[in-house]
Amino acid sequence: MNPRHKQLKKDYQQNAPPMGVFLIRNTVSDRVFLGSSLNLPGIINRHKFQLANGNHPNKQLQSDWNELGSNKFAFEIVDELPTRSGTDVDYRTELNSLENLWLEKLQPFGDRGYNERPLTRAERLRRIAIK
Repeated sequence: MNPRHKQLKKDYQQNAPPMGVFLIRNTVSDRVFLGSSLNLPGIINRHKFQLANGNHPNKQLQSDWNELGSNKFAFEIVDELPTRSGTDVDYRTELNSLENLWLEKLQPFGDRGYNERPLTRAERLRRIAIK
């Protein structure tokens, strides 16, 4: 491996992609899909690819995308999680907390969004009991 290639690889590994919370906004109805990722550019690209190919897991979002077209949707980064030095940082837990804060703030459920309302503790326990 040549030295330049080695340096490029090292630089890439040291510069982690931005992580945080993003929205897919329907600009006609203002409904949103909220998500989070350790790699924002990667997850946004994935959602665009799934929607463009008609195989997004959120059927209502896919249906609206098909009906309205890609130009009626905006992809937005609403919050970024800064990287910190140290190896003991649990970014997944922090990201989950950040996403939950945004879910609570925006309430992107029903007519307001494409997300599914999280189950309450009682609902989760009831489902476990049924199994």
